[in-house]
Amino acid sequence: MSHSSLSDWGLKHVPIEMHFAILDVGCGGGRTIQKLAAIATEGKVYGIDYSEGSVAASRGKNAQLIEAGRVEIQKASVSQLPFPDDKFDLVTAVETQYYWPDLVKDMQEILRVLKPGGTLMIIAESYKGGRYDMVQGLAMSLLRSTRLSVDGHRELFSTAGYTDVQIFEEQNKGWICGIGRKPF
Repeated sequence: MSHSSLSDWGLKHVPIEMHFAILDVGCGGGRTIQKLAAIATEGKVYGIDYSEGSVAASRGKNAQLIEAGRVEIQKASVSQLPFPDDKFDLVTAVETQYYWPDLVKDMQEILRVLKPGGTLMIIAESYKGGRYDMVQGLAMSLLRSTRLSVDGHRELFSTAGYTDVQIFEEQNKGWICGIGRKPF
């Protein structure tokens, strides 16, 4: 499944600088990593996924960037990120937070690896109250995934310790983008 236009829309909501260190959580096939590396040309983009298949696909898609030392992809869980505190300017998560084992704790683990003032961006095309809620709700409940409303997203960021929380909706497409910052 391609989330290319969804991630393009979401990425417009946050400034990304050339020197940024960026982590893509649940990097899947690696397309978002490729987009981020094209923007952060003097930075480094890291990707993690808990699926061996996704790690392999993402490494294949980004082979040249990995060879150039601009991208690093590894198998890891959002619950236990293999990075030091205060490492990243930006962490992205596209269509993945539904499957995180403990949303608040996992958001706090991301907070740990963000630099003070750094940003977490969650982008999704399924949320409670969204345009396709009825159809997606059943499928997502079968997958035992967590789906939040707009207010639920806002509350999650705040509960996990983020500030300057913003939630954007693209109602015609049923998309949502949540952004929160690590306090200074």
